[in-house]
Amino acid sequence: MFEETDERDDYYINLIEGRNPVLEALKSGREIDKLFVQSGQLEGSIKQIIAIARDKNILIKEVDKAKLDKMSKTKSHQGVIASAALYKYYEVDDILDIAKEKGEDPFIVILDEITDPQNLGSILRSCDAAGVHGVIIPKRRAASLTPIIGKISAGAVEYVPVAKITNINQTMSYLKEKGLWIAGADASGETYYEKDLTGPLALVVGSEGKGLGRIVKENCDFIVGIPMSGNISSLNAAVSCAVLIFEAKKQRLKQKTIGSLQEGSIH
Repeated sequence: MFEETDERDDYYINLIEGRNPVLEALKSGREIDKLFVQSGQLEGSIKQIIAIARDKNILIKEVDKAKLDKMSKTKSHQGVIASAALYKYYEVDDILDIAKEKGEDPFIVILDEITDPQNLGSILRSCDAAGVHGVIIPKRRAASLTPIIGKISAGAVEYVPVAKITNINQTMSYLKEKGLWIAGADASGETYYEKDLTGPLALVVGSEGKGLGRIVKENCDFIVGIPMSGNISSLNAAVSCAVLIFEAKKQRLKQKTIGSLQEGSIH
């Protein structure tokens, strides 16, 4: 009935407490990351709150009263607390439009269940520096935009559009329909700097422990990997992402320079 997850909840500090405040926040369309409901408190208005949250694909967690008491600032949570997003989320089409407005091929990063806020913040910072048009994250089993993310990203969260989606594989299919190639990051892939990373591209980066999900990996058009020479077999998600997107940036700048020289040549 409820999504089970062991991720730390202390990152979600923008809380709405109490039945009426939470209900009104949901009705108003405010972006909600998670809904925490007290075990056994599923009657009355909480049933309505849960129904609305489900319709909006909001993650619902059933927790005991002691957990809610610990989270609560008002000490009057009435069995329900919502974690509200502090930052604006974009639609996937918004990210594509941003690339179009800049006259550039879409360059997108998709994160497959990145749960560590440190990694998400670092990835956003790298994406800003590498000219990525936007980042796509799943609604479930993933870190969301919170104040700690803003701090880790050194403010990049304000400049890199982030879209939150329900299904990564469906989104990948949609991006393919829009003309993008999907590259997956995995140790088993071809050497990243030997692959063409120009053109409309979405790079999928897997979770810290499991990497890319099996179906996600199968749905990629190609897989790129980073050769390792040391004793450690892999880099963490944020570092891997940075290496790959800056290679893509280098290739795109080179392509743009060659194009400019060709346009300016005398025939």
